Amino acid sequence: MAELALNNAIKRYGATQVIHGVDLQVDDGDFCVFVGPSGCGKSTLLRMIAGLEETSDGRMTIGGRDVTHADPAKRGVAMVFQTYALYPHMTVRENMSFGLKIGGTDKAEITRKVDAAAQILKLQDYMDRKPKALSGGQRQRVAIGRAIVRQPDVFLFDEPLSNLDAELRVEMRVEIAKLHKQLGATMVYVTHDQVEAMTMADKIVVLRDGRIEQAGAPVTLYEDPDNLFVAGFIGSPRMNFFSGTVTRVEAGGAVVTLPRLGNVEVPVALADAPVMGTAVKLGLRPEHFEPEGSIRAELTIDVIENLGGVSYAYSSSEEDDHPVIVEMRGKSRPSEGGRLAVGFDPASALLFDAASGQRIR
Repeated sequence: MAELALNNAIKRYGATQVIHGVDLQVDDGDFCVFVGPSGCGKSTLLRMIAGLEETSDGRMTIGGRDVTHADPAKRGVAMVFQTYALYPHMTVRENMSFGLKIGGTDKAEITRKVDAAAQILKLQDYMDRKPKALSGGQRQRVAIGRAIVRQPDVFLFDEPLSNLDAELRVEMRVEIAKLHKQLGATMVYVTHDQVEAMTMADKIVVLRDGRIEQAGAPVTLYEDPDNLFVAGFIGSPRMNFFSGTVTRVEAGGAVVTLPRLGNVEVPVALADAPVMGTAVKLGLRPEHFEPEGSIRAELTIDVIENLGGVSYAYSSSEEDDHPVIVEMRGKSRPSEGGRLAVGFDPASALLFDAASGQRIR
């Protein structure tokens, strides 16, 4: 078993604390993605798991073994870095086998493991090449192969696709997802790209300022976020947020008035409705706008992004820094500068407390 558990993990640099009591359980065979903005602590947390950063306080276990202060080589982990970290003077085969040679593995066993990894990663035709003769995607596959041959308990990926172009990033994330299914291994993957997180993960961990904001399955975080930060970070384009006020409390919910949409009143079903006058944020994803929706409004369109089968209309206002984004499908689409009639179902809306940012349910 190769489950990973962190219990109140803390990291300090002198008097400065950067990881604040992280509790996390990654089950055996899970693909877990750490995601968040730059400086949120995701790479630091990964390096703590790898043993490249000392854990200041708390406990960490891999497969039930306490590895909190164990040497990196004894943790049963293998790490794939953003910069590939290949030896330029060695061939692909030599790069993939180097760690095993240093560990004193038998030559026949090294050959078997390297050939098996090369077949998984489709590197058989490149084994005698040096890194300078490989593309970026091929170099990253060699770096992954070097991790595979070690047969670790946990694979660690630190933004491995950041140096690749957009098309190759898509190809490589599919390859890594296929590799995970083939190996059935526990993987922890760090990225700032929430699209990568949504498409690859079994479990997403959203970090901010060294704390976990929310952890769970991608669909759960997308449809049922705990706060404004998670709601705005997960999803592309981002969720729309409308400032509003609770103007009426009813049985089973509240009515929220939204000035940005012409003071339209939106009934929101809630188990625990806030008091009248509470400042709130109503969240609505771009795809939830639909002409048949019961809540009606009009927007002035500033910019339209045409992406073929789908378009996104952006409507700005002087009162709000963020434009309203509306997803549109079909051939009938407005022109820039025109008016767009929109509607939405209030059941699609999420409500957040404006002061704390926490979800109101």
